[in-house]
Amino acid sequence: MLFRSSGCDFLVVGLGNPGKEYERTRHNVGFRTIDLLAESLGVPVNRLKFRALVSPAVTCGGKKVILMKPQTFMNNSGDAVKLAGAFYKLPPERILVISDDISLDVGRIRVREEGSAGGHNGLKSIIAQLDSQTFPRVKIGVGAKPHPDFDLADWVLSSFSTAEEKALKPALEHAAKAVEDVLAHGVPHAANLYNRKA
Repeated sequence: MLFRSSGCDFLVVGLGNPGKEYERTRHNVGFRTIDLLAESLGVPVNRLKFRALVSPAVTCGGKKVILMKPQTFMNNSGDAVKLAGAFYKLPPERILVISDDISLDVGRIRVREEGSAGGHNGLKSIIAQLDSQTFPRVKIGVGAKPHPDFDLADWVLSSFSTAEEKALKPALEHAAKAVEDVLAHGVPHAANLYNRKA
């Protein structure tokens, strides 16, 4: 089926929590990647719409895209994604999600075409609201819990160490470039380029 939209070809969603206190936490690498993309594309992400902060439509990777940072808090990210996806008449395959991943070391990224939530509440919410797992994602490593008994919520809401921030910087840059590559050439091409980079 051919989907058409007058507004955009792709929705690019970075996951995170709104508020100053969460800006540098592990859970907010999706927001930080959107900020890098917005800076490189020269657009603000400051319009409040769909329970999210969104950009004007901008060309990225040859596609017309809207950049989005849901303001619903992580566990309800799907509410904003569903509203925007329905408005622009986008199937899940045209909603690209950027999220943190505790199963990847800091500095690693992974591009996936689809998949389960893997215990990530933001992805779980999106899957539930879209009733689909078939949306592409760029996952950014934030490191595993230091100990199995360490509370997961406390871990993902913790900040990176100075050494981790140093490793994270190129990973965020790779993630932003991977988004552009997915849009321009597709998920397999981007995965081949970026899944092995550290």
